[in-house]
Amino acid sequence: MRRTRLPSASTRNPASMRKLAHWCVQHRVIVIALWVVALVGVSVASGSAGTAYRDTFKLSGTQSFDAQRLLQESAPKAAGDSERVVFAVDRGTVREAAAKRRITAALGRIQRIPGVVGVQSPYGPDGAAQISRDGRVAYADVRLAKESIGYEQPESKRIIDAVRADAGDGLRIEVSGQVARQSAQPNLNSTAIGVVAALVVLLLVFGSVLAAATPLLITGVALGVALGVTGLLSHVISIATFSSELSLLIGLGVGVDYALFIVTRMRQGIQAGKPVEEAIVDALDTSGRAVLFAGITVCIALLGMFALGVSFLYGVAVAASIAVAFTVIAALTILPAILSFIGTRVLSRRQRRAIGDSGAALPETGGTGFWQRWADIVSRRPNLVGATATLLVLLIAVPFLTMRLGSADAGSDPTGTTTRKAYDLLAEGFGKGSNGPLQLVAKVDGAAQKAAFERVRAAAAAAPGVVSATPTTVFPDRAGGGSVAIAQIVPTGSPQDESTTTLLRRLRDETVPQAQAGTGVTVLVGGQTAIFEDFSTVLSEKLPLFIGVVVALSFLLLMAVFRSLLIPLTAAAMNLLSAAAAYGVITAVFQKGWGDFLFGVDKTGPIEPFIPVMMFAIVFGLSMDYQVFLVSRMYEEWHRTGDNREAISRGLAATGRTITAAAAIMILVFGAFVLGGDRIIKLFGLGLASAVAIDALIVRSAIVPAIMTLLGKWNWWLPGPLDRVLPRLNVEGDVEHRDDAPLPTG
Repeated sequence: MRRTRLPSASTRNPASMRKLAHWCVQHRVIVIALWVVALVGVSVASGSAGTAYRDTFKLSGTQSFDAQRLLQESAPKAAGDSERVVFAVDRGTVREAAAKRRITAALGRIQRIPGVVGVQSPYGPDGAAQISRDGRVAYADVRLAKESIGYEQPESKRIIDAVRADAGDGLRIEVSGQVARQSAQPNLNSTAIGVVAALVVLLLVFGSVLAAATPLLITGVALGVALGVTGLLSHVISIATFSSELSLLIGLGVGVDYALFIVTRMRQGIQAGKPVEEAIVDALDTSGRAVLFAGITVCIALLGMFALGVSFLYGVAVAASIAVAFTVIAALTILPAILSFIGTRVLSRRQRRAIGDSGAALPETGGTGFWQRWADIVSRRPNLVGATATLLVLLIAVPFLTMRLGSADAGSDPTGTTTRKAYDLLAEGFGKGSNGPLQLVAKVDGAAQKAAFERVRAAAAAAPGVVSATPTTVFPDRAGGGSVAIAQIVPTGSPQDESTTTLLRRLRDETVPQAQAGTGVTVLVGGQTAIFEDFSTVLSEKLPLFIGVVVALSFLLLMAVFRSLLIPLTAAAMNLLSAAAAYGVITAVFQKGWGDFLFGVDKTGPIEPFIPVMMFAIVFGLSMDYQVFLVSRMYEEWHRTGDNREAISRGLAATGRTITAAAAIMILVFGAFVLGGDRIIKLFGLGLASAVAIDALIVRSAIVPAIMTLLGKWNWWLPGPLDRVLPRLNVEGDVEHRDDAPLPTG
């Protein structure tokens, strides 16, 4: 089979990266000063303006969205957020005079909090059902002027602190609701653990404190700027409350990895006898290109979530993309500037002494040791290695087949939060369903339609899986011409239980349509629980399309890079395999509870529907990073030798240590976030850590080289028409400036 000729340096226009590297080295003081000014300026601006993170759920075309819009247009007082304030006494009952006096006084003060438009007291005419049978727990529904998405985090915290101000001396006051959830400050303690873990790995890899600290330093600067920019941007667009911690998680992992690739290549250059500046320039012209390519693909995949049409994900995608983009920019600008100051001290003392004693380059060591032995095993037994590794990954992925997408309720919140305490008290006093009632909403005109709504309410109350229904509340239509009727339906199960999902579907598909038939009334089933379920349904339906788009994009990119049809096909299949295995891990732990105690998960539940979407986007980019780093070396060896088996073996032996070191850093960084309290961050941490471990240690180190060994020269085949049409993307740098440049062949 004819080997594809390497395109010339001029064809691939590599000069721009070398020029950037030279400029950053020669103007290193200016580069560092610009980053410091940017960090200080953005931090001051963000500190002065504050942040406005908030969660938004707007799903056009769903019943929950239509119900909320009807309330906003016709009965705005009923459209605002409703928080449930839970009171519990340590001794006696809430009906006793002393307790009643304290709770009544607390409710009076709550009524006077700015933004509160109504309080439904348990001591009111219809409040008997708001006191538990044993009398120890009671609740009041507090209506706010705005939806939860209209409250910024500081404002949410002020409201919740004011509501709970009278707690103490035997009276507990906790709050359940979206505003209460937004009031919690993100827990960033796991960031420090991740940084320490990354530093330990870098010290082991480099043997130099300066070399180990540099990736962390530039990543910290990049993320400082990125978080400041994101905080300012949160005043302009809706960005979810957990976005800052998620951005830290992703940015810290990829940022350290990107810097690791460049520092490693620079060290190799110095060990090969190159001057410091030349080693830095070559590192950016090779590994820097791979970093740029990988970072762009991560950002494209993240921003591709706009195609899903779910507004909640827009801000999350933008925040994560900003973090990745700044880590890439830092790796390509401030990193070479700092490395030019460090010089040969990027090597360990032993390596510097060896160079000084010999006065010559150190011998190449990339193809010796464990990875050379492992590459030989894969080369000799590709069938056995490939089949065993594939079977292992498939076994890990098995739980994914039973993954249930849905939104975890407050029962999964950290135990110390007010929402978790309120959830537990309500479940104890009134049953789990009281934590997330469904809502019947309809526009009614005249007595006949009000009576029809009552029949629907009664039918819903009698449906299997329903504990009770509240009396109907009627609000006059602000626009005139009728009223808006509202009633709440309390399920048997908690908001996240599968039984509640079943009940919601039964009400919408059977009970409500049958009861309202021929009445002229359209009753919608909404409420927060229904909003989250609709969100899960919409994302579940669009997830296959999103994955298909991302896989197709990865296929086209790799086909253009490696001028091959089978390499990108293999990579696409491997990306799907890695993602399925990572989904299997989080399903096993968070949904099935297998080993949940190891990760601090005290309650199982469904998997948040946006997590598979974001995980796939992130894993796609990281997988592309490893794939490019591994296969580009194989690509060079193929053009040098024309021997596919030898090219695969040499490429794996030369890159295995760096890939596993990079993976170890990300595993530890992502894994550290499992120690945080927030369930969503735990999910991301474990999911991404397992995805990186499986992808780097099994898929790229065993399955990919085994398959490529078996495919032989067909790896490097590309039909002529495609070769002429596809653009040429350069991730190898300027081959004319490199001592190890592969020889062009015909």
